[in-house]
Amino acid sequence: MDTVVDRLIRYAKVYSESDYHAGRTVTPSTDRQFDMAKLLVEELHGLGIENARYDDKCYVYATLDATPGCEQLPAIGLIAHMDTTPDMTGKDVKPQIIHYTGGDVVLNREQNIVMEAAQFPELQKFVGQELVCTDGTTLLGADDKAGIAIILQAVEELLAEKAPHGKICLGFTPDEEIGMGASFFDVSGFGADFAYTLDGGDITDYEYETFNAAKTVVTINGFSIHPGTSKDKMRNALLIAMEYNALLPALETPAHTEGYEGFFHLQEMHGKAEKATMEYIVRDHDMKRFQERKAMMDKAAEQINRRWGDGTAVVDTHDQYYNMYEVLKDHMEILELAESAMKAAGIEHPTHSPIRGGTDGSVLTYKGLLCPNLPSAGHNAHGRYEYAPVESLKTGVKTVKALVSPELVETIIGKKEG
Repeated sequence: MDTVVDRLIRYAKVYSESDYHAGRTVTPSTDRQFDMAKLLVEELHGLGIENARYDDKCYVYATLDATPGCEQLPAIGLIAHMDTTPDMTGKDVKPQIIHYTGGDVVLNREQNIVMEAAQFPELQKFVGQELVCTDGTTLLGADDKAGIAIILQAVEELLAEKAPHGKICLGFTPDEEIGMGASFFDVSGFGADFAYTLDGGDITDYEYETFNAAKTVVTINGFSIHPGTSKDKMRNALLIAMEYNALLPALETPAHTEGYEGFFHLQEMHGKAEKATMEYIVRDHDMKRFQERKAMMDKAAEQINRRWGDGTAVVDTHDQYYNMYEVLKDHMEILELAESAMKAAGIEHPTHSPIRGGTDGSVLTYKGLLCPNLPSAGHNAHGRYEYAPVESLKTGVKTVKALVSPELVETIIGKKEG
């Protein structure tokens, strides 16, 4: 039998990066995500789950029927995403297992890539443990291949142990990292009464509060002319773009905020004197402040247009997802089940924190599939210092197995009527 570490290392080597620039009409944003989908379907078939399949949008679905006597338990969904972020390359990932004895972690001696303990003090919690890391030239992709590994490992162990369980629905999505992961998810066909994404961080922390989120593209239309004859004529789009950004609160960026504080994040800027574009993400946990932030971007454009003429700044904003707590707060028993499963897995004091981001569960919850987020054991996502402690991965497997245990489910959730 594979181990959860075997799975994470195998999945990490599959290049499945999504692409911000593919456009909202192309799913998946990259064909390479099908490589991950095909691998998962093949592995699920190998476990005897013959109904495993992927569709033309690169969504993977599979179902484990309830074992005899458990048919009246609610169907529980387990969901993770297959893509890795475009923020750092996920190509040619070279995972390695490092026994952590404290201090700095040398990831790549040849290139002098070091994960410094002073920068990442949470490393201290894992002294004496093994960490799955990269060689520092790529991300690891534990976000969210650790979640996939935990789910598949738990399923394999449940089947091998012939453990009783209700109906279990599995779903693996593309394009979560670009905010499109749940866009074409077949909620009705999935068949779960409620679900959990495994897309969190530290194994002791689960999540049910997300940002409200929007993506904004600001286009600056300038006027280019030869610099030698440009006085009172040129409107340099790049300089005007800098003016626009300066109209937003300088300290309300990711680098200056934490907890429930929202932000404006300039992700990309491209252009020349004639035309420039800026791509922002806008985030806030509070819906009123979220709407105010979007309005602030429109007002900044109005000010630019008063300075430089109508049509100079054009703002295009679309909402991506909303804070799932506004729905989940009326269904706290689902969160109680999550916390009880974590305790059963040996986590004495589970914590919950607001997600400074979102998950597929944010969108799915508003589509009618209640879907809080469980930890998947990854740390330092979206960068070269990403890692996953081996013991945390194992605890994640125990959590999932406890989550679907009939005794726990029936005690907290109850049976379905009829």
